[in-house]
Amino acid sequence: MKKLVPLALLLSLVLPPTARADGSPSDAAKGGLRFSIMVTKFENHAGYNGGQFNLSDTWGEMLTDSLQQTGKFIVLGEQDMRDAAMKEQDFAASGRTAGGDKTPVKGNMTPAQLMVKGVITNFQTTSGQNGGVAFGGIRLGGGGETAEINAEIYVVDSTTGQVVASKKVLGSVKSGGLTVGFTNRNFSGDMGGFKKTNVGTAMEHAIDDGVAFIAAQIPSLHWSGNVILVKGTQVYINRGSREGVESGQTFKVGSSEILRDPATGETLDVAFTEKGQIKVASVKEKISICTIVSGDGMAPGMSVMP
Repeated sequence: MKKLVPLALLLSLVLPPTARADGSPSDAAKGGLRFSIMVTKFENHAGYNGGQFNLSDTWGEMLTDSLQQTGKFIVLGEQDMRDAAMKEQDFAASGRTAGGDKTPVKGNMTPAQLMVKGVITNFQTTSGQNGGVAFGGIRLGGGGETAEINAEIYVVDSTTGQVVASKKVLGSVKSGGLTVGFTNRNFSGDMGGFKKTNVGTAMEHAIDDGVAFIAAQIPSLHWSGNVILVKGTQVYINRGSREGVESGQTFKVGSSEILRDPATGETLDVAFTEKGQIKVASVKEKISICTIVSGDGMAPGMSVMP
């Protein structure tokens, strides 16, 4: 009597390895000053309509997850999630809920300093299989498969609306022999399973390339905070562990003036006049308590810069 190979064992032999074995950010990736960032809707110009497989939504979900895994950003929910949160806040404010400490309130939404948008320009899969077998929506075939996806990514400064960085990314996977895919292209219910397919791996490669590029732009972007309270030699600022502030860091404090084009009103630069320097003594999630290292005349509302 022949023994059947368990499906789990078969899949373990043919599924391509994922880039991360667990879902936690790499410890080496943590640290550094962080920006809040949000993924907006990606346009699908690839000419692909996969029925239940929404290319734009799947890309957005994976890009949001990859940004979160880096530990280098304050990742906000996609626009539909934020819209749902605002509707819940409005509902709570209507007086029709029980209320209490856990009731969502208005005025606490974290704004996005950076927005990521873009266009998916190409998506294709080719298969040379001659048969195969499918169970539960998973297809095992024997002829190999190629998956490729191209996209253009733009990073936008939400204050000015300007594109501060852009990149074309490509993800391509070629596999020979036994391949794995989804017969119904319905990936939304099993994102982990989708990432293990050739299509999912190609998309993840393209997204990881894009995320690495976005993270590399951080040193060239303008990071700042503000003084919220001065008590003797202590200065409280509105940036904390959430933004990557750590004890022992030193910041400049001073007055800043936005320089605008008189004809268009466009922001051209920020003139900063340093009043002194502060050193971080203790850090909480959203604020840091600092001590004055040099200078005087510091007051609430002044700018804080690295």
